[in-house]
Amino acid sequence: MSRRNKKQVFTNIEVLDAGAKGKTIAKSPDGAVIFLPNAVPGDVVDIQTFKKRKAYYEGKATVFHKLSDKRTTPVCEHFGVCGGCKWQDMDYKYQLFYKQKEVENNLRRLGHIELPEVTPILGSAKQYFYRNKMEFSFSDSRWLTLEEIQSDKDLGDKNALGFHIPGMWDKILDIKKCHLQEDPSNAIRNAVKTFAIENDLEFFNTRNQTGLLRTLMIRTASTGELMVLIQFFKEDKGKRELLLNYIKETFPEITALLYIINTKANDTIYDQDIEYFSGRDHIFEEMEGLKFKINAKSFYQTNSDQAYELYKVTRDFAGLTGNELVYDLYTGTGTIAQFVARNAKKVVGVEAVPDAILAAKENAKANNIDNVDFYVGDMKNVFNAEFIKTHGHPDIIITDPPRDGMHKDVVEMLLNVAPEKIVYVSCNSATQARDLALMDSMYKVTKVRAVDMFPQTHHVENVVLLEKR
Repeated sequence: MSRRNKKQVFTNIEVLDAGAKGKTIAKSPDGAVIFLPNAVPGDVVDIQTFKKRKAYYEGKATVFHKLSDKRTTPVCEHFGVCGGCKWQDMDYKYQLFYKQKEVENNLRRLGHIELPEVTPILGSAKQYFYRNKMEFSFSDSRWLTLEEIQSDKDLGDKNALGFHIPGMWDKILDIKKCHLQEDPSNAIRNAVKTFAIENDLEFFNTRNQTGLLRTLMIRTASTGELMVLIQFFKEDKGKRELLLNYIKETFPEITALLYIINTKANDTIYDQDIEYFSGRDHIFEEMEGLKFKINAKSFYQTNSDQAYELYKVTRDFAGLTGNELVYDLYTGTGTIAQFVARNAKKVVGVEAVPDAILAAKENAKANNIDNVDFYVGDMKNVFNAEFIKTHGHPDIIITDPPRDGMHKDVVEMLLNVAPEKIVYVSCNSATQARDLALMDSMYKVTKVRAVDMFPQTHHVENVVLLEKR
């Protein structure tokens, strides 16, 4: 076996820090970094490595000699197997500390940005039950825990309705109670599973591409409205209507009950026709009196309460007086554009996804907002000199790109347009830092605030205000 792949054991190692992707950091006796998925800073542990790279190890804590004072007791019975809330064992105040630290480190070390005094991270009032959208998968061969495998007990049926095991596309962990979405989410999922088993509705087998039931999506809204969508692998009218009628009768509070017949190999819904069963085909989200129509395919920030806080920070950083022309790049369904419109002279939103722009226009019309315009196009192609000539020179640009950040051509165009202010909203402070570095010669970072959208995980949003030097 090569030295590169040789597994090693390190004993009595203190976990020092939290790093990228939710992993924590320790150091081997020779000073090499070790990334761990199952420890908290302050723990003293024995480590079994399972991967060696040139600059670091990947390993797992196997023995805990001392537990960190930063720890707390996870509330979820599935913690450690599910992988969805990897920081449940870390006290929330320390989660916020490490999220803020990561943002500042990325901006300083990757972007080499001179930062002002950074405003403290905005924590979430809800640390559990904060998500408005959950997707669960059916499986006829559920994931077995190590304890179950080693047990002599009869494990019963192998059906599951839950989450994919991290890194395993065909393994589903059966979920009894999830702490991410408010009730009746757990009640609906558990009732659907029980009814399906009792009525011999076949759960999907991903490898063999057999079965009837594929996925269950539940969307909730701050308005109290509720959407449920069942994805079937094939049409079986009798069984389909049996299940959907049961859901309708058992949970009359459902606003939109929908289904999909998806016979293709993967279960993504964006190329599928959504079929209406009862209620409406959409629900409404609300923010400061603005209503946003949410259909099964709509993108909307998955933490409604913190989305409101994020948008307030964005609007505050923009410092609008009512006289500004604002561009909202990567506008999505136009939520930020409409949220700031009442404080601006005009807002122009740009987004690559046609359905998102249709939704943005529909929502703006429903909200009686007449000072917003929305346009479809790949940002690096549509955001050009001709676009500026047609729609006017922006005083302020708000940009909220995907995790990969902005294309270099978009950054170059921002520098050519040179608005007085740029408000950069990001879900990835590493790519945000890269983009800020490209603009550093012309713009100074004057405000920074991280917003925690996803408690119990390492994910964090960050808002930066850039002003011309």
